[in-house]
Amino acid sequence: MLSSITPLGERGRASRWPVTVTAHLLGSAAGGTAAGLVLGTLGLLLPGGSAAATAAAAAVVALALWALAVETGRLPAPPTWHRQVDEDWLHRYRGWVYGAGYGVQLGLGVVTIVTSPVLYVAFALVALTGDPARGAALGLLFGLARALPVLAARRVTTPARLVGAHRALERLAPTGRAVTALACAATAAAGGLLLVAGATG
Repeated sequence: MLSSITPLGERGRASRWPVTVTAHLLGSAAGGTAAGLVLGTLGLLLPGGSAAATAAAAAVVALALWALAVETGRLPAPPTWHRQVDEDWLHRYRGWVYGAGYGVQLGLGVVTIVTSPVLYVAFALVALTGDPARGAALGLLFGLARALPVLAARRVTTPARLVGAHRALERLAPTGRAVTALACAATAAAGGLLLVAGATG
């Protein structure tokens, strides 16, 4: 649905693409910041000490390996709800309203369908900071990263370019999955190194 936020689509709705996209980026950043703040605050409830740190590292390794197995098709995807953003907003509200509204939902991460288990890995790492400020900062980066792909649609000004953009996304999908799997593997490896360091320290 977010593929509708293109210069072509915005022109058809009498909206300005730069305004809608700016609102979308800000909304996603705000949503991510809010999620990170909550997770970082919840992390304060986690126990401290070396034993707790070891348990946290082990949990990260297990979660990252699980996400890697899901991403590579070795395990089934976890259940998720299938709620999407409301498409009616496109015709009911101004561009900056639905841009910001979609962005907030995207930044929060879990209020719409979760397409990758990597989201849970990311949220677990944010919670493990045990710091609201750090959690908010990481959430801000998360929200921006989630929204930045909308900028790739900046040249979609004709129907032909829209078709080309969709084809390009389909071609890039395997690369995206490979990068995601690599990130899971790297996270698991980093957690493993922490476990080894804790055992030998």
